Amino acid sequence: MCDYFEAGRCRSCALIETPYEQQLRDKEARCRELLPGVPERAWLPPVPGGVREFRNKAKLVVGGRPGRVTLGILGPDGAGVDLRDCLIQQPTIRAAIPSLARFIEQSGLPPYDVPKRRGELKFVHVTASPDGELMLRFVVRSERALDVLRTRLPQLRRAIPAAAVVSVNLLPEHKAVLEGEREVPLLGSSLAMDTGAGLALHLRPQSFFQTNTSVARALYAQAAEWIERADPASLWDLYCGVGGFALHSAGAGSARRVLGIEISEEAVRSARRSAREAGIDARFEAGDATAFALGASREDLPEAVIVNPPRRGIGAELAGWLEGAAGIRHVVYSSCNPESLARDLAAMPSFAAREARVFDMFPHTRHMEAAVLLERR
Repeated sequence: MCDYFEAGRCRSCALIETPYEQQLRDKEARCRELLPGVPERAWLPPVPGGVREFRNKAKLVVGGRPGRVTLGILGPDGAGVDLRDCLIQQPTIRAAIPSLARFIEQSGLPPYDVPKRRGELKFVHVTASPDGELMLRFVVRSERALDVLRTRLPQLRRAIPAAAVVSVNLLPEHKAVLEGEREVPLLGSSLAMDTGAGLALHLRPQSFFQTNTSVARALYAQAAEWIERADPASLWDLYCGVGGFALHSAGAGSARRVLGIEISEEAVRSARRSAREAGIDARFEAGDATAFALGASREDLPEAVIVNPPRRGIGAELAGWLEGAAGIRHVVYSSCNPESLARDLAAMPSFAAREARVFDMFPHTRHMEAAVLLERR
């Protein structure tokens, strides 16, 4: 059990009192209920995410006051709640947080006070790679805070030797978001996330990567197995992020033509570097997934498509396009929202679900990842 939960200081892990095996059963039951078109025999055993030390990223709200900061979440009153000993964080993250707090206190930067709308330091995002390196991203309000952090970079490196990437993100507005558009690098450029199969995905500061590394490895491996079984000559990975699905499904030395489309230019740069270092002949382009698909000529259509959209799903336009693109024989749909997945699959009746699986990316919460292999009837 979690001391923070029992004390009522944090309720983020809403299911922590439910035995973990029951959590898995409930999540799969929910997916089965929402996806009645998936035959019972098609469901593979769910992939567990662990009960502690599974998160590779901590999004820490900086609260408190100068000289006595909190790192954790905001309470109902807008004050900071310190969660530096949260047990769902990977050990390398948890070990670094006390040093990070001391560094912030010594910097003199005032935490941002949400109710009063004043202060400088809003968040620190900490990401851990499997080999123990860290990416630190400070989200600040002004150039003054940027200058302080740049000046104190040597002190930060001494305090946290595992820090391989350090950047500062500018968010001057009072907005309910975790970061702004402008990112200023101070150290390094990317964090190497080893995803198995001899492949490392390079993660830049504004790129997305799944929060549970072991489950991400299983998810990529499952998608790659499905694609290998379908054996398409060409593959598109839409919403490709840093290229995880595309690169695992291509493989070094493969003749398969692979193209990844992602709206984030930072993520595309990461994917290109990963492909280059792994010797994988895959292309990655920055663009909107739906616009790219709708603008493609019939001659350019692939035989298979992987989609991994945000929570809203791929939407009616892209689902309708996939439904009507007769040359596309297989779709692998990875979703973090079974409700939007159900809506999208209902708009694609020409595809039958051959296999499906729940990946528990977010233990102790109601969130999950579900992946489905679809084949045109």
